[in-house]
Amino acid sequence: MGSYAIIAASGVGKRMKLKGGFSKQFLEIGGHPVIHHTLSAFERASSVEAVYIATKPEAIETLSLMGERNGFSKIRAVLPGGKERQDSIYNCIERIERDIRAGSAVLPDAILVHDGARPFIQPEEIDDISALSEKHGACVPATRPKDTIKYIGDNPDFFGETLERSRLVQVQTPQGFASRLLIQAHHHARLEECYSTDDAALVEKFFPEQNIRIYETGYHNIKITTPEDIHLAEAILAKLQAERELPETEKK
Repeated sequence: MGSYAIIAASGVGKRMKLKGGFSKQFLEIGGHPVIHHTLSAFERASSVEAVYIATKPEAIETLSLMGERNGFSKIRAVLPGGKERQDSIYNCIERIERDIRAGSAVLPDAILVHDGARPFIQPEEIDDISALSEKHGACVPATRPKDTIKYIGDNPDFFGETLERSRLVQVQTPQGFASRLLIQAHHHARLEECYSTDDAALVEKFFPEQNIRIYETGYHNIKITTPEDIHLAEAILAKLQAERELPETEKK
């Protein structure tokens, strides 16, 4: 069968300077909340069979109603997130396992993990990552850095060496993995109380023999992190909408 998606949507937007714990997922872009765009992409992706969302407890009802009103039929559960992002992913994995034991779900070929604040991933990109995850066991989207990257030296006021830019990528989501691989990696991490910056790092740690396929994306798949990102997001949305309206013969 296809894949399940886990959406991490518990961020409170500290770098967005939002007050009162307001979630950046509910900031509006083009008249819809950020998370609406994200869920719409996974709803339209043909490879995705079910979506599990981890969010703040006070946002569970809001997201559940959003799903119902917009016909997001793939949403299987909206769950409370954990203290850290990794805890939120683990909560969704536990729910998937419970659903499988109860017979209301089956183990998918792949599980994709995505940031709720990345609203512009495209359905066809999700399908590609899902297929590559099934084929290779792991697939992570990334872009080439535009800027030169340098280490900070032993003295934090000065540069160290310059990294070879052609060997670097900036990692994004959705990160896809063979289901058993991701589930086992998270169980190992829970037992060892080990935290990593993303799911790929967990797989690298516990399954070093597993190669991770790179899927190079465009620069549209941004994560909404700072106030400046909202203005950039509006421009990206306008561009994507214009491209969708072009005849097939004019699309690049």
